[in-house]
Amino acid sequence: MLDNTITLPVDVANTGTTTDRAYARYSEFTDRSVYKGPAHTLSSRDTLGFYRTPVKANGSDNGVAKTAVKLTQDIVVPGKVASTSVVKPLIADVAFSIPVGATAAQTLELRQRLIAVIDHAISARLVDTLEI
Repeated sequence: MLDNTITLPVDVANTGTTTDRAYARYSEFTDRSVYKGPAHTLSSRDTLGFYRTPVKANGSDNGVAKTAVKLTQDIVVPGKVASTSVVKPLIADVAFSIPVGATAAQTLELRQRLIAVIDHAISARLVDTLEI
């Protein structure tokens, strides 16, 4: 089981300076754990979710371990009509599909490459302007 509290060192402005953001276990279900963040309230979500799918072997294939991480935070954005605003979820999720037998070194390199992609300026163009 994951820890009851998860503290993420977040580099909010991408300057090399981090601020700790603590998430506390909020709910547990089979194959899913959800944590609430510091901005979570009864009417506004700030959650961190972890998901898994059990390995299913098939024939001579040992299968894959599937996992995912999801961040959700409700934010207020301008509505279609200029005088209105709406609450919408800001969502990011990452899914992994790791063949059974992959080494810790191989999965570490994969995660490090993923971090590099997310932190690269190209991701800002993708996320902010839908450029592909």
